[in-house]
Amino acid sequence: MGEQPPLRGREQEQRTLAALIAGARAGDSGVLVLRGEPGIGKTALLDHAAAGADGLRLLRGTGIEAEAELPYAGLQLLLGPALDRLAGLPGPQQAALAGALGLATRAPGPGPGGGEPMLTGLAVLSLLTDYAEGTGLLVVVDDAQWLDRASQDALQFAARRLRAEGVAMLFGVREGEGSFEANGLPQERLSGLSPEASAALLDEHPLTPAVRYRLLAEARGNPLALRELPLAMAAEPTADLSAGALPLTDRLRLAFHGRISHLPEATTTALTIMAIDESCDLPVILRAAAALGAGIDDLAPAEAAGLLHRVAGDADRITFRHPLIRAAVHQRAPLGRRMAVHRALAAAMDAPEQADRRAWHLAAAALGPDAEVADALERTAVRARERGGFTAAAAAYDRAARLSVAPADRTRRQALAAQACLEAGEPARAGELARRTAREVDSEALRANLTQVRALAEFWQGEFTEAHRLLVDAATGIGATHPAQAADMLVQAMHTGWYLGDTELREVLKHLAELPLSDDLPVTPVVRFLGGLFDRGPRDQLTLDRILDEIRTRGAVSDQVLLILCGIALARGQDGPAFALATALAAEHRAAGAAGRLPTILFFTAETDIFTGRLRDARTTAVEARDLARDTGQQQWVRQLSSVLAHLDALHGNEDDCRAHADLGLTGDTPDAIAPGAPWAHWSLGLLDLGAGRAEAALSRFERLTKYPFDHHICAMRSIPDLVEAAVRIGAPDRAAAPFENFRGWAESAGQPWADALVLRCRALLDDRDAEDLYARALATHDREARPIEFARTALLFGEWLRRARRKSEARTRLLEALEVFDRLEMGPWAARARHELTAAGAPEADSAPARRSDTGLTPQELQIVRLAAQGLSNRDIAAQLFLSHRTVGYHLYKAYPKLGVVSRGELKGIADQLN
Repeated sequence: MGEQPPLRGREQEQRTLAALIAGARAGDSGVLVLRGEPGIGKTALLDHAAAGADGLRLLRGTGIEAEAELPYAGLQLLLGPALDRLAGLPGPQQAALAGALGLATRAPGPGPGGGEPMLTGLAVLSLLTDYAEGTGLLVVVDDAQWLDRASQDALQFAARRLRAEGVAMLFGVREGEGSFEANGLPQERLSGLSPEASAALLDEHPLTPAVRYRLLAEARGNPLALRELPLAMAAEPTADLSAGALPLTDRLRLAFHGRISHLPEATTTALTIMAIDESCDLPVILRAAAALGAGIDDLAPAEAAGLLHRVAGDADRITFRHPLIRAAVHQRAPLGRRMAVHRALAAAMDAPEQADRRAWHLAAAALGPDAEVADALERTAVRARERGGFTAAAAAYDRAARLSVAPADRTRRQALAAQACLEAGEPARAGELARRTAREVDSEALRANLTQVRALAEFWQGEFTEAHRLLVDAATGIGATHPAQAADMLVQAMHTGWYLGDTELREVLKHLAELPLSDDLPVTPVVRFLGGLFDRGPRDQLTLDRILDEIRTRGAVSDQVLLILCGIALARGQDGPAFALATALAAEHRAAGAAGRLPTILFFTAETDIFTGRLRDARTTAVEARDLARDTGQQQWVRQLSSVLAHLDALHGNEDDCRAHADLGLTGDTPDAIAPGAPWAHWSLGLLDLGAGRAEAALSRFERLTKYPFDHHICAMRSIPDLVEAAVRIGAPDRAAAPFENFRGWAESAGQPWADALVLRCRALLDDRDAEDLYARALATHDREARPIEFARTALLFGEWLRRARRKSEARTRLLEALEVFDRLEMGPWAARARHELTAAGAPEADSAPARRSDTGLTPQELQIVRLAAQGLSNRDIAAQLFLSHRTVGYHLYKAYPKLGVVSRGELKGIADQLN
């Protein structure tokens, strides 16, 4: 860092900042959130970092409390110097960021990307990467707790995806005010200065020993208190600034009150305008001041008193020296003066781009319901929602509702506020608004809509039973009069019911079947498809492809409905169509930058990859989805995808990793519902035990899945062949009888050859007399290329049976077929078992390790990037698909080349087949 005076008592923090900045100079990226009480020194450390970032570009912004309801206001202030790079961003990102910052219109849309916040976050990441090119970049944001939510989400998404861009990001957050959760980002809480550093600060003031001792005790190492309390005591000798019952922050505000009280009336008026507006937009402040009889010269006494200072690098911009001074000015101003200031500021904001700020000032000045102001706030809410500012939209709708004159307008706006809260990821507030509003509405359909919002709010908070009850009760209440709306709610109830049990699901299916739906509705074929969920035995099954064709001829359904169809298709054994639908949805959402919705979609693709033996693809997909879920705050999906990773660990024999991933998947139980990741976790742990020869423990895990509330899950059905094997291995085939009959009926209704092959394998295990014929038929029915794992496991079991029958030559043939697959897919426990059997069958001792693959050593993300590069995609194209920066893509390619034995991008095409 550059030559500058060190901050007394903050040596460790300064070393941390120096390391972060040094990393940015070297091309690495890093993030740090500094938290602490007002005056603890956050701003001083941020100033110190900015002053010492020689050679790096600098972007600096501050959260402004008065603009916390204006979407992307903080981002606009921060990114201004870098916007000349906007034209270089990929088209969708450029449009998203330009629309978010009000530089262009961005129309909302029902599909992915309409008001998609994470696309804006990706655009911020790309812009910061480009701006850092060649020099490195330091991004400093103070008072981040006052950033509007849309700016927070975009910046935090970018911060979580930083890898190798040469970008250092610093956030200062004041504890106890506003909100800046920063989950998953490195954080450091600032405590008070040491006694020695505190005493050194007080040396700047002539104090008696008694006063000095009292100040050291009351300041508790707070640098601002150590500087300001002595000045306040000198200015107001009679003021009581002792600790008493007042917290330190209040005493500091009180310390500033004395200085403010001595200022001229016009000065306090001008300061009140600055305190309320906060943006330091000088033309607006001067116009408002003129309307109230003040001017620029009236700020001079406040500057002389040390309450204001000029912004470094912008001599025409004046702001408060510390946020607590602004708070003290605001607190001292009488209500009448504050309302007059709001009216003056509203009048001064006459430009079209100031419409949102004007609306909020008019709302603050309103004495009661005002239809004109309410209309202005509703227009603000619409603009906020179009830009992805759902929190701001919710606040504007809610305030507009309070100012509405007509009762119908009030309830309509309250309903819109509840929906916007839900979209903003604030389920508790959404649920309360919806509940309160539902009591005031007469419309049956609107009340049902509000109930649906409440249900989703409960669901997102883990209250699955209550969410399910709300959906079912509301749907049955309007089923006769509004069947299409009822169907939509009941389809949603299939999702909530999935976490409860088959009883709840069967109830939903019964209600769906009773709805008087016309055949021309898009939801009608959906209902027919859902109705076959629990079918058993041979029948003419509806296929997902056919249902999708029927939907298209009638219109369209939501992505949520398509995802439910995807899950039901997997539950019905239609893996191919489910994979095709999930892949198409994933491509659509990648193109639109809808990162928040991808974890759900990728979960289905990872499941299908496992079922079809594409284990590398499954891990690559699951890791990407888990990381996206983590970076977008979706803990439920982090847990579910961890359980999927546990399954892959079990297949590979990685016991410690399997247990760690499964433990995470098992967290999140509620009193009335299982953890969302529990089914996959139990299957994974059972498979781990089966692979390790612990058949009794494995059987207990698998049996748990056959019972309520697990028995309707995909994992419960698909794990039954494993249950049969475990039961036979411990000599208890009777424990497999009932589950196998259930599986047999399911396989008949699924009508898939791979399911028929598994039935034959189970029958061979349970019927030793006809085992040879059954195993042979199973192998003939298996698709060795499309589902290699199941083929290999059947070949292994057949080989073991042949070896026990002393037909060693035939056994070796089958065992070698199995070993080839297990080695190729790196399924260690299963390969070891095949080798053991081969030795027992008289074969020469086989190699103890599989042949090294061409992609050995690549991480899942490296493999994903290399595959896309081999297809000819540029680094920027790959970055856009994977929600990374192009510098991170280049970094991973650089690391992958030596692992693959190539030296250039062009050589990747030559080994593309080996990467699939």
